Amino acid sequence: MPSRIAEAMNQSSTTAGAFAAYRSLPALSGRAYLPIAFLARLPFSMNTLGVMVLVTATTGSVAAAGLSTAAASLGTAAFGAVQGKLADRLGQRPVLIVASMLNAVAAVLVVLAATGGAHRAVLAAACFLLGASAPQVGALARVRWIALMHDEPQTIGAAMGYESTVDEITFVLGPALVGVIATAGSPAIALLVAAGLVTTFGLAFALHPTANAPTRRARPVSGSTRHGSPRVLRRLVLPLVGMLGVGVFFGSTQAGVTAVAEAAGQAGIAGLLYAVLGVGSAITALALVAVPDTIGYRTRWVAGAAGLTLTTAATLLTDGPGQLAAVLAVVGLFVGPTLVTLFSVGGSLVPVAQAGTAMTMLVSANVVGVALGAAVAGSVADQAGAPAVFVVPLMAAALVAAAGLLSPRGPAGATSTTEVTSTSM
Repeated sequence: MPSRIAEAMNQSSTTAGAFAAYRSLPALSGRAYLPIAFLARLPFSMNTLGVMVLVTATTGSVAAAGLSTAAASLGTAAFGAVQGKLADRLGQRPVLIVASMLNAVAAVLVVLAATGGAHRAVLAAACFLLGASAPQVGALARVRWIALMHDEPQTIGAAMGYESTVDEITFVLGPALVGVIATAGSPAIALLVAAGLVTTFGLAFALHPTANAPTRRARPVSGSTRHGSPRVLRRLVLPLVGMLGVGVFFGSTQAGVTAVAEAAGQAGIAGLLYAVLGVGSAITALALVAVPDTIGYRTRWVAGAAGLTLTTAATLLTDGPGQLAAVLAVVGLFVGPTLVTLFSVGGSLVPVAQAGTAMTMLVSANVVGVALGAAVAGSVADQAGAPAVFVVPLMAAALVAAAGLLSPRGPAGATSTTEVTSTSM
């Protein structure tokens, strides 16, 4: 009995210590950094749904909107990893400054093309540029934390959990902001607001002193670095497949909620419906730091993806926005832990010198999935409507689970995280 009490007290102390790691983050980065990095990634979460709602409103076709969204997503997929590689070589600051300014211009071009009735090829090109220039704030912020952590496993885990939570919060606020602006004003104004945010806070993120941290911590990698990207790619195959599946889930769910909102005659609430998904996700992503280190990444990955698959199946039984919102609130509980785990797995496989490449590869895989999911589900929505469209996110969740099952049984979470800066290529 005394041993059980001691064990419980020790577990409680460990959990308290895990959450205490969050309190060290502002001291490492500076307090101004947290709100700047938060607001800098908000435009990224606004643009995808903003394009979908804007094009749906101007063309009347969810399929056309899905193709436009796919063009934006493919732009990010094509150039996201390029940003990461350039940031590894040149430093984050110049890359982010150029990307932020170009992204603001691209948002204005998309609005002009959509509202001016431009040819769909012109609109698609503008959307591609919007995605290609999107500053990789989330990925590069993770690289900054890794460089600031000095190989402290629990603190790195807290940072990864915090970043995924911030991602989820912005993916709640971004679509919600699009929904509010689209309802009160127009979808075009929503994209223009995103352009203003990326100009202001994207540049502030680029100029913050933490942008120099990865350059200071990066160490030479054993062997040739000239072919580093292919080697990183080989290491990340299964996490990339998992991220691809999560992206398909996101893109197809966006198309699904848009179809449900359109069918209900309330197109503007699509952003609000999608935002529900992120509420539970943010909570569970933040709480994941309390999971014992003895529970390895593979177990976390499979458990999160299995829960995502089972709960997503319930979307096929929904009827109308109200029921869908209730189900999405539960589905979201499994999104956050899955994302945190995938980023942690990816981070554990590369050294700091190539962390930017690895993180942006993972983000790019996610974005490719968003493009595929939006395009396929948009077509299904036009032909079959809701709830049939939710077959696509269900299949995507199953793909994430399958990738997790195929992953090797690696070390426990804390041990793997230590490898972030010690694994040679």
